[in-house]
Amino acid sequence: MTAETRLKCCLLLALACAGCGAASKASQNARTATNQARAARQQADAPRPSSGSPFLDKLVEAAVERTNHQVRYDASYFVIDYPGGDVPAEVGVCTDEVIRSYRAVGVDLQREVHEDMGRAFDSYPHRWGLKKTDSNIDHRRVPNLMTFFDRQGASLPVSSDARDYKPGDLVTWDLNSQMAHIGIVVNVPSDADASRMLIVHNIGAGPQAEDVLFNWKITGHYRYTGPKEEGKSTKAKGKS
Repeated sequence: MTAETRLKCCLLLALACAGCGAASKASQNARTATNQARAARQQADAPRPSSGSPFLDKLVEAAVERTNHQVRYDASYFVIDYPGGDVPAEVGVCTDEVIRSYRAVGVDLQREVHEDMGRAFDSYPHRWGLKKTDSNIDHRRVPNLMTFFDRQGASLPVSSDARDYKPGDLVTWDLNSQMAHIGIVVNVPSDADASRMLIVHNIGAGPQAEDVLFNWKITGHYRYTGPKEEGKSTKAKGKS
């Protein structure tokens, strides 16, 4: 094969790869648009159940709003501000959608997780080999969020009944033996079963509202309404 022929082959390969990338992006955009249209239609046509909590209702609104954003799945380590820090708006993973939704209603999970890990570091998973807290990444790890919610008394039973998963609840899954996932239950009923709500999550195509509650093994179910008020905590301690 001559150098000229090799050059032509390389150019053709590059064009093919560029075309694949463009097609992949177009496919992702089309999927996002389809999911957004479906969610909007379902919200308009079907009853929108309330969580029974004004806070959780606002959290649900914030989660649904996240489906309007284009986010590239990127699990890279970023150095971010503290508190109130976030990775670049155009990137993120499943935990970032939870973090951003809570931050929209005034709860900074970055700070809450960091402070709780500082108080009880040994209670958190040590699978990443950390010797101390890291406010850049700790809150972006699903096992840490699971531990945090459990320590806050936010754990609920895991069940196979869709009616147990209310708008504003958080669900975690085991995708395989090494990958955990998290999403937020919203108030948009499934087309297939009106008792089952859609989940806002990011599993690779950006924030989507999808009917995936029972798609994977559920490992956690939580209802977190923010940090407890100091006054209430003190009062409770005084009574005990």
